[in-house]
Amino acid sequence: MLHGLLECYVWPYRQDGTCCKEGRGLDRGRGGPAFTCHQALVAFSVAETLPAEVLAKMHAPEKPTDVPIIDPHIIDQADGFVFGFPTRFGMMCAQMKAFFDATGGHWAKGSLAGKAAGLFCSTATQGGGQETTLLTTVTQLAHHGIIFVPSGYGTGPIMFGMDAPRGGSAYGAGCLAGPDGSRQPSEVELEQALYTGKNVATVVKKLTA
Repeated sequence: MLHGLLECYVWPYRQDGTCCKEGRGLDRGRGGPAFTCHQALVAFSVAETLPAEVLAKMHAPEKPTDVPIIDPHIIDQADGFVFGFPTRFGMMCAQMKAFFDATGGHWAKGSLAGKAAGLFCSTATQGGGQETTLLTTVTQLAHHGIIFVPSGYGTGPIMFGMDAPRGGSAYGAGCLAGPDGSRQPSEVELEQALYTGKNVATVVKKLTA
């Protein structure tokens, strides 16, 4: 990491790409007051754990070529994190859990303690785990001593809208992908993602001042 550069790492993972689009919504927060010209949001993905033949049978789309795979051993170089992933029965997907399981060396050294992290997710339906997926992820952060930065209701009125289905909760941004994963994040969901990015960046900036 370059001297004077404040980096937040964001990990979007979803086989149908909805979390990647939501993660790019977070990246828009770089233009907000939380970021300066010496700050950067660096996007990575976690490694796939399913064989290619299984992904083909699932009709999973190609992975984005502009998002590199993260090496768990170097994440202590970041000043903060934003983790994004789909739900699997109300919890994070296995690929994300495998990533956290590979961070034991950082846990042993305490090298992630005191850093800040926000969360975002996608689910198939509105009752499919928007809250539990993120809430159960807090245990991973707690064991590392990472400071959890929830989104709260900072986006104001759009959190109370009843005119259309939407994801997101006080724990972090979220989107509804639909049962087949074809639904893309709405403008309201992207606005929540934007706020999550700004909120985490603001806290990271204060912690590293």
